[in-house]
Amino acid sequence: MSVKIRLKRFGSKMRPFYRIVVMDSRKPRDGITLEEVGLYHPIESAEKQIVIDEARVKDWLSKGAQPSDTVRGLLNRKNIHVK
Repeated sequence: MSVKIRLKRFGSKMRPFYRIVVMDSRKPRDGITLEEVGLYHPIESAEKQIVIDEARVKDWLSKGAQPSDTVRGLLNRKNIHVK
């Protein structure tokens, strides 16, 4: 099973927010998740935009989970560097 860390969309039209989730890469974007590891709210002020459980993300990365390009950028903004 290929595991990805990616965004799951919530919110209404023009007011989106996202959960950062760990899920099987073959599942649809808003499908069943293995674990939720954070939130991304692009409309909030800069210090409130990203909330990440750093320990859980590092644990999943050590198990071989691959972040999507967008999540990789968010992790870099929070100084969680991914290889």
